[in-house]
Amino acid sequence: MLGEYRIEGRRAAEIAGSVERAVGAGGLEPGQLLPPMRELAAELGVNPNTVAAAYRTLRERGVIETAGRRGSRVRPKPVTTARELSRLEVPPGVRNLSEGNPDPALLPALTEAFAAAAAHADREPMLYGQAAVEPELARLARADLDADGVPDGPVTVTSGALDAIERVLAAHLRPGDAVAVEDPGWRSVLDLAPALGLRTLPVGVDDEGPLPDDIRGALRAGARALIVTDRAQNPTGAAVSATRARALRSVIGEHPETLLIEDDHGHRIVDLPLHPLAGVTHHWAFVRSAAKAYGPDLRLAVLTGDPVTADRVQGRQRLGPGWVSHLLQQAVVRLWASGAVDVRAVAAAYGRRREALIGALAERGIEAYGRSGMNVWVSVPDETGPVARLLHSGWAVAPGAGFRVNSPPGLRITVSTLAPQDIGPLADAVASAIDQAPARRYV
Repeated sequence: MLGEYRIEGRRAAEIAGSVERAVGAGGLEPGQLLPPMRELAAELGVNPNTVAAAYRTLRERGVIETAGRRGSRVRPKPVTTARELSRLEVPPGVRNLSEGNPDPALLPALTEAFAAAAAHADREPMLYGQAAVEPELARLARADLDADGVPDGPVTVTSGALDAIERVLAAHLRPGDAVAVEDPGWRSVLDLAPALGLRTLPVGVDDEGPLPDDIRGALRAGARALIVTDRAQNPTGAAVSATRARALRSVIGEHPETLLIEDDHGHRIVDLPLHPLAGVTHHWAFVRSAAKAYGPDLRLAVLTGDPVTADRVQGRQRLGPGWVSHLLQQAVVRLWASGAVDVRAVAAAYGRRREALIGALAERGIEAYGRSGMNVWVSVPDETGPVARLLHSGWAVAPGAGFRVNSPPGLRITVSTLAPQDIGPLADAVASAIDQAPARRYV
């Protein structure tokens, strides 16, 4: 079962440490089955409760997962494993459409904004004890949020969207709590929840966002939190419509104690209107990242929410990094104020690429989705074969397994760098790779 690796230890912490070291070093691989607790206890000469405590610790750390009588396995992407090891290995000469990156040509120049921010810092250095959030950043962010109908609330700044989501979850939930997540959904969230010791309850997604009946089922099943992507959903490109938003607010409003987290990472790359859900629960958070529009290295997201949630996030942040660099905040302010990103032009560019690929695939009998953002989701009966065949033909796409819990197989294709002349050859390669098998819906 474990090959040549032998789990060691007499105490729960020692047993857990032995497993975690093996996972980090590759001695235990993702998906590998661990011994039943009684079997391992007998082998180590310890009480089964000791092994149970070790396994519980490993689950809370996001190293293993347990599926009832099917036993415990190393998670497909354990938190001890570097993310680089789980990425698709792209050989030289292969066009990489698997990473989900924006088009560098559509990102703004940063030199002037950072030079101005540095000059300001020379004149007025940021020192300990000063406000964590740049006032002008908060003002501009709040004005945008007001214009989009997001409820009033304090504004704080985090190191990206995932940092914000993690801080909000940790502020309200404890290991063992359940969180409803989109399926397919952002794989970083699907990894983050188990790493925090949380249970995930998947909810289906279509072009208009999460399915109300699935959310109702998850909340009735005990989900204490719900994470929704408003626009440019990763990986399907879904965007919450006005009709869907009304239905979702009605369902969520039946459970006012639910922690609602909205991720609007598509802000400034999507021209579809926002239809926020916030305001129907006691605790909520709304997050906007600068990464997709201004560059992934700008590790900055704006977070607003109810006063309790915002205060807890800010309080915990003060005990860790303290604040997000004011150099970065001031640079982002200048990028926003100068209109460095032409939202309509960027949204139109990504839209043309999505629609061209979806149309070309449809002509070849292949069903694909992508209402907003920079990704297209292709339904397939199997992922392994098509991914390998596409690699062989010179295209790297992301297998859907990393984005799924219970939903059917699929492929995520990032269209951000596609040129018009790429569309036909790529569509031909996809059609050949999946042999034009009957398409399957992603809900």
